Amino acid sequence: MGKKQKPEELEVGSGLVLVDKPAGLTSHDVVGRIRKLAGTRKVGHAGTLDPMATGVLVVGINRATRLLTHIVGVDKTYTATVRLGQSTSTDDAEGEVLQTRFANAVTPESIRAEVAKLTGEIQQVPATVSAIKVDGQRAHARARAGEDVELKARSITVHAFQVFDVRRIDGGKLVDVDIEVRVSSGTYVRALARDLGEALEVGGHLTALRRTAVGSYSIDQTLTLDQLSEDFGYIGLAEAAEHLFPARQLTLQETENLGYGRRITASGTGSDPQLTAAFDPEGELVALLVDVPAKKGASASPDAAHAAAAETVEYQAKPELVFAISVGPGSASSNTSAGPAASASPVAQPDGPAT
Repeated sequence: MGKKQKPEELEVGSGLVLVDKPAGLTSHDVVGRIRKLAGTRKVGHAGTLDPMATGVLVVGINRATRLLTHIVGVDKTYTATVRLGQSTSTDDAEGEVLQTRFANAVTPESIRAEVAKLTGEIQQVPATVSAIKVDGQRAHARARAGEDVELKARSITVHAFQVFDVRRIDGGKLVDVDIEVRVSSGTYVRALARDLGEALEVGGHLTALRRTAVGSYSIDQTLTLDQLSEDFGYIGLAEAAEHLFPARQLTLQETENLGYGRRITASGTGSDPQLTAAFDPEGELVALLVDVPAKKGASASPDAAHAAAAETVEYQAKPELVFAISVGPGSASSNTSAGPAASASPVAQPDGPAT
């Protein structure tokens, strides 16, 4: 599908860049690199990775930054190494070792038994060194200032938790466990490592972390910063939306009605809040739609309004986010949004990194 570019986007259009983040850089560092390569300041990311972590970082450029809010909440997959026998101040290898307990008695069977208990919907206390706000200040800032930070447990889902390898090191005193997890948004893999160690009564922390998937985007689709500096590749806005959401092809009349901010006939998702990507007859992405209860008197296309008045339908499709539509005076523009627009600055999970 073709990508229309606004004047300020002549060098690079709008889309998603799938970056294989290297260790040692913050997610903000990567955003800075992409800004230089793309020649635009309209760049953001969909979910922080800690400096020690590597792997999939979804970066939006120009108008595609408005998609990031809808990517942040998807499931994520990680491979990691957990070291049993040591607890650290940050629950990962970057922190100070607080306690060492011999893990000689830990067996592969006991590890898998405790892993099973950490699978499914569980209550997790986030890592203390995290971006969660406590009385308006980040938890990591309070912790590094010497405060005793206590965070509340919250519900997260570990969809899959697999053990691939168990290795004894340092004469068997420590045990390294290679794992793969698929988790809901807001999960701290560092906290999983900590809790696994505590369940085995030896302590634990994360020594390596690699994000291998964000929703349907996998590590195989990513490019390194070096590769991007040689050939800047990205997924165009329309293709990205079609990949992320169910697609709906609009008629010219439906496109025009959306241009005026009107509701149209439902997309068929019913009570499911799933967004639908709406494309005009030329294949251009024009809006993200959500089905909402039909409302008499709401601004809607004639057929949608008539059906609501006659009470023959339960739902109408409402424009949640509108991109470029040009149908005449008073129509919506690429800057019009019927819902909250994502900022062009880095978009992180509400609680910070899922590590």
